[in-house]
Amino acid sequence: MPELPEVEGLVRFLGERSRGRTITGADVGNIAALKTFDPPLTALVGATVRGWSRHGKWLDLATFTFDAPENSVDPHLLVHLSRGGWLRWYDRVPTTTVRPRLGGSARGAVIALRVRFDDGSGFDLTEAGTQKRLAVHVVRDPADVPQVASLGPEPLDPAFTADVLAGLLATKNQQVKGLLRDQGAIAGIGNAYSDEILHVARFSPFKLTKSFTPDDVAALHRAITQTLTGAVAASSGKPAQELKDAKRAGMRVHGRTGQACPECGDVVREVSFADRSLQYCATCQTGGQPLADRRLSRLLK
Repeated sequence: MPELPEVEGLVRFLGERSRGRTITGADVGNIAALKTFDPPLTALVGATVRGWSRHGKWLDLATFTFDAPENSVDPHLLVHLSRGGWLRWYDRVPTTTVRPRLGGSARGAVIALRVRFDDGSGFDLTEAGTQKRLAVHVVRDPADVPQVASLGPEPLDPAFTADVLAGLLATKNQQVKGLLRDQGAIAGIGNAYSDEILHVARFSPFKLTKSFTPDDVAALHRAITQTLTGAVAASSGKPAQELKDAKRAGMRVHGRTGQACPECGDVVREVSFADRSLQYCATCQTGGQPLADRRLSRLLK
């Protein structure tokens, strides 16, 4: 799933190529991906791209219309790529017709939406896998999407201080891995970067949040800032098609089960759940003790 750094990379990439362009077409490929009906998708056609921004893991295409009636509201296109979604950019959009379909079970990438611009460029929103969760919203205000309105603070915002993080950690006693992935607590961090952050901070993913001392909070805050800042820098300037590979190449432990930890050389271990897994280094993060591979795992005695 694309997380904050990759979505930020897409925002910068798309902004450079489409700001000021007029939308000439918006064709649905997977009807189930379109979650709204008012404004209609056709409201985007004829609008000009004001710019792109990010809300956590959400892409936001803001538009405006020349000579629009007074008090009219320009639509936004909000996209959550979910687990199997991605954006495919074209300097010249294919002329093939995008035919609407109702979800389906295809494992290969299917087109959910195609957007065309007046210079012939554009993009496809695609989704692979049998579970189609990519979400497309056309709204008057990003806050009209409940999942956006309920997002927690942006972790790279200067206002996200160690004191703010301490407050989040103290709210309830839970595993720190879960807190980092909770979009209502902190926006934009998912499974991959929570693994990376905890490896940098040298904390077990199952460390309870109310056990954090002030020094622990400071270490976790530094790890969040350093990890995400570095990942955003690595993604900046890369074409959309290279962002996934750049993410994988930059991982220290996530997705590297069985490989050597870059810090200590110990083997990277994994804990598997029903729909995901986490990776960690026992030497760096759990005092050398492997974690039991089950959902309610505790340190093995």
